[in-house]
Amino acid sequence: MNIVLGVIIGIIVLMFLIVAHEFGHYIAAKRNGVKVNEFGIGFPPRAIAWVKGKDGKLHKIPKEDAEKTYDTTILSLNWIPIGGFCAMDGESDADRRKGTFGAASFWAKTKILFAGVTMNWLVAFVILTILAFTGMPQFINNQFRIDSDAHIEAEPVLVSEVIDNSPAAQAGIQSGDRITAINQQKIITGTEIVNYNNNHAGETVEYTILRDGAEQTVPVTLGNQGSDYLLGVSMASSQTLVRSTWSAPIVGAVTTVQLTGETFRGLGELLWNLVTGVVSQISPDSNTREAGRQDIAKAGDSVSGPVGIIGSIFPAFTNAGPTNLAFLAALISVSLACMNVLPIPALDGGRWLLMAIYRIRGKKLTKETEEKIVSRAFIVLLALIVLITILDVTKFF
Repeated sequence: MNIVLGVIIGIIVLMFLIVAHEFGHYIAAKRNGVKVNEFGIGFPPRAIAWVKGKDGKLHKIPKEDAEKTYDTTILSLNWIPIGGFCAMDGESDADRRKGTFGAASFWAKTKILFAGVTMNWLVAFVILTILAFTGMPQFINNQFRIDSDAHIEAEPVLVSEVIDNSPAAQAGIQSGDRITAINQQKIITGTEIVNYNNNHAGETVEYTILRDGAEQTVPVTLGNQGSDYLLGVSMASSQTLVRSTWSAPIVGAVTTVQLTGETFRGLGELLWNLVTGVVSQISPDSNTREAGRQDIAKAGDSVSGPVGIIGSIFPAFTNAGPTNLAFLAALISVSLACMNVLPIPALDGGRWLLMAIYRIRGKKLTKETEEKIVSRAFIVLLALIVLITILDVTKFF
């Protein structure tokens, strides 16, 4: 039942984020004098539609007039719940009819194309600002906060197990201890402990632990890089929430920037692993080929398509509670923005780049050329989505 609920919530959230993206295009098109033929929620077949009449009110379009064209925008609800669309008049760059996308200035087209990604970043900012007020979960390294306005709600990191003969065991750290600081630097998450140990491998540091309600300081000589254990404990950290007041909008904005950077970094690592993995397969050395196969596997594990997001990630985050679910929605909104600015012709950033290149070259981008380039890129993109979907499905078995 939890999985079903998670799938339903996942579909609703993805619908909202995609519709918000398309609504950005809609607003920018209207503001720049481009006619929008239809703004739809979901994809056809159409369930119900309205159009604004001369009296300024919305009127339902009869089924027998479903194919009729109107001078104003059709607002529709459609049966396939996988997003939405903003159908502008004359979307080809070569169209020169008044009121079409093609007839708009290059600057107007730029604003229209990038309004969708701007809306996704704005949605993420709003969600993260609200979370900063109510309690921001800590999911990324060095997640931004203003310490003077940060109210941290979390149990200290719990030591669940100490490995025999490890640096922790030799220092006297015990199972059940809670780590509150290292060298007087406050610790919130287990990740912070791991990062600190990596940066101070081989050094003697002072761990502040809470045992039986009393704090004490324990000197620990960490293992060297490459040794079996730097510390040698298993940790169980509870959910950490950081509440802010006046700084919440700042935290929301900077966290949006951090998530954007992490997304682009992840895309870069994915591409690097994929390219190096494929290239290494032509090597005569078996070890190099095996390392390449591991890079390809790593690339496959680091990406999820619609099936993985809706069928696995959303149910897990739904079980974790509304706060974590809201953070996931913000992360996906940022991911949609980042994906759409990539220079792929089937996406917003690629369409803009295509128009820009032809303008720099001083050549006209014909409708036939644009459709050929965009359609081929779309086929490649669709094939990639199918491949990712297959990988997602195999993860369930």
